[in-house]
Amino acid sequence: MPAKVDPDACTACEACVDTCPAEAIKCDDKAVVDESLCTDCGVCVDECPVEAITMAD
Repeated sequence: MPAKVDPDACTACEACVDTCPAEAIKCDDKAVVDESLCTDCGVCVDECPVEAITMAD
């Protein structure tokens, strides 16, 4: 399942953007995952300092 970002928790630090090997995350005001590009690797979940990213159910 693709990663999901909690927009209320996201601080737009871009740590997930920098670490995503699939380049599936973009960030303007908040991070957004392109589900069609996400490979479900979970790297962004581990990298997010505020735990705003989870793997979808």
